[in-house]
Amino acid sequence: MDVNGKRVVVLGLGISGMEAAKLLQDKGAQVTVRDDAAENAKVAQRAEALRTRGVEVELGAAVKPTARFDFGVLSPGINPNVPLVQTLRQAGLPLFGELEMAYRFCECPIVAITGTNGKTTTTELVDALLAAGGKRTMASGNIGTAFSTAVRDSSELDVMVLEVSSFQLEHIVDFRPRISVHLNLTPDHLDRYGSMEEYEVAKWQVFRNQLPEDYAIVNVNLRLPALAAKKITFSAEGAPADYQLLDGWLVAHGEQVLEQSRTNLIGQHNAENMLAALAVADLYNVSREAAIEALCKYQPLPHRCEKVAEINGVVFLNDSKATNIDALEKALIAMHKPVILLAGGKDKGLDFTGLRPLLREKVKSVVLIGQMTEKLFAAWNSAVPCFPAPTLAAAVDKTLELAKPGEVVLFSPGCSSYDMFKSFEDRGDQFRTLVLAHAPQP
Repeated sequence: MDVNGKRVVVLGLGISGMEAAKLLQDKGAQVTVRDDAAENAKVAQRAEALRTRGVEVELGAAVKPTARFDFGVLSPGINPNVPLVQTLRQAGLPLFGELEMAYRFCECPIVAITGTNGKTTTTELVDALLAAGGKRTMASGNIGTAFSTAVRDSSELDVMVLEVSSFQLEHIVDFRPRISVHLNLTPDHLDRYGSMEEYEVAKWQVFRNQLPEDYAIVNVNLRLPALAAKKITFSAEGAPADYQLLDGWLVAHGEQVLEQSRTNLIGQHNAENMLAALAVADLYNVSREAAIEALCKYQPLPHRCEKVAEINGVVFLNDSKATNIDALEKALIAMHKPVILLAGGKDKGLDFTGLRPLLREKVKSVVLIGQMTEKLFAAWNSAVPCFPAPTLAAAVDKTLELAKPGEVVLFSPGCSSYDMFKSFEDRGDQFRTLVLAHAPQP
C-alpha cells in the first residue's frame, strides 16, 4: 500500500488510532487524527505525543472540512454511526478500518481468531504453541499490541497471530488470513448491532476473502456462510468433529492428545480454546510433544476465573473478563461447588432471564452491583435470593457474610465495566485488592 504523500484522516485517539497514525506517517502520509472526545488528561497526553511527531490532531464534536483528505482510517472503538464518521461517508471519502489498513503492510501469513468469548486466551495459546514449535510469531490486534504496531516486524515473522473483534471486521476489504478461527457466537454488543443477525454477519467477515488453499477452524455448532477455505471443526460437547473433548481428553482426529486436567485451564469453554489452538498447531506441523508441553505450561490470564484467595475455606475467583451472558454461563457451568455469585455492570441490552435454571442449579445467592442491578434483581430473584450492593466493596463484604466453607465466591459480572470502572481489568484489580484485604497475611 503506497501512502507516500497521501493525506489521511484517522478517526479515534485510542491505542489503535495512535499506532495507525504513526505507521501512516512513517510510510510518508500526511496524517490528521480526529476524535470527538472532550479533552482530558489522557486525551491531551496522546494528542501532544502525536503533535510532537508532526501529526495534526483535531478534538471535539464540531464538524470539520473533509475535502482535503484522500482516505480515512477508522479505529475499532469508534461507532460508525456517529457524526464524526457519517460526515466523511456523506462526502464520499474512502474509509478503511485499522485492521484493513495495517493488513496492507503485513509481510507474513496471518492466523485470525474471532468469536464472542475466548479470543484472547486462544490467541495466546496459538502464539505459545507455534513458538514451542520453533515458529517466529507475534500476537497482536485486539489482544493489546495494535496490529499497526506489529506489522513493522512482520517481515521477520513466520506467522502473525491476530485477535480480531467484530468491530475490526466490519470494515475489511482485502483482509485475508491464511487460517481463520471462529470460536463461538452468543448475544453481545446489541447496543451497537441492531440484531444478532447483524452481529453474526460482522463475525463472518473473517472468512470473506479466504481461498481454497486457506483454512477455517470453526466450532461445529456455528451457523456459517458458504466457505471457500478448507473447514476444520472442533467441539467440546461430544458432537462429531475433527477435534473433540471426549471423557476429559483433548482428541485430534480420533487420537487422544492430552487430559484437560493436566492443564491450568478449567471448563468446557477452555477445552474449546485449546482444541482450536491445537488445530492451528497441527497445520503448522508443531510436534505433539511441543504442543502438549506448551498447553500444560500455559497459565490463564488475570480476570479469567483467576483464583484470588481462600478465606476461611471459601475460594474467591476473579472472572471480571466475563462481560456478557455466555461468559457468565460458561463460568457457572465450570463450577463444581456451591456458588455465591457477584454480578452486574453496564446495561448492554441483553436479556438475562434465560440463566434462571442454571442459577437454581449452581448458585446459592447473588450479590448485585452497578447499572444492571434492578434488571438482574427482577430477572433472577424468583430463582435465587439476590442482594443489591451500592459499591464493589460493599458487595465483597456481603459475599463474605453469605459464603460458607467449601463454597465459591465467583465474581463473574456478565456485563461490561464502564458504569463504575475504567475497564474489566480495573474492575478485576479492585476486586482482587478488596478480597486480599480480608485474606490471612502470610
